[in-house]
Amino acid sequence: METITIEQGRRQRPGVKHLTKHNLKVDMTPMVDLGFLLISFFVVTTELSRPRTMNLYMPHDGKPMPSAESKTITILAGGNNRLFYYFGEENAAGIKNPIMPLSWDEKTGIGKIISEKQLQLDHSKGGRNELMVIIKPGKESAYKNLVNLLDEMLIHQVSGYAIIKPGKRDALYLESHKYY
Repeated sequence: METITIEQGRRQRPGVKHLTKHNLKVDMTPMVDLGFLLISFFVVTTELSRPRTMNLYMPHDGKPMPSAESKTITILAGGNNRLFYYFGEENAAGIKNPIMPLSWDEKTGIGKIISEKQLQLDHSKGGRNELMVIIKPGKESAYKNLVNLLDEMLIHQVSGYAIIKPGKRDALYLESHKYY
């Protein structure tokens, strides 16, 4: 702190003034309070990250639109973060096309399956835009798993995907592999 010198008006001797030194004390408590109020105001009012939304296209009720078996991946989401997949549609699942377990891993699981199918389709006439992913969440599936699957569609730039209810076969398969 700086010392402030103040002259006093009384004289001890003629012609000589006596100086007294006073220490100045400043209370910083109100300044600290103001600082914390400003910080809390800006933390509350500042938008840290703007939430982003994604377009979700649901199929219309009515007659199903067929998709080519060679261009379709069906993903079953079960309980306990379980995923299964097969190529094609439900009527060929387990008969012509085996139902395989799937992990969430990007390099060996869901990311690998989608990437491989896209590479296969790159050599066809329509290209990777022809890929159709059918997502079927079961009764035991968590909402988080569905959101993660939709994130995978964005990551791999899958333009054709749909979320539908599992059919009878798929529901039975998910029920029988609930604890698998």
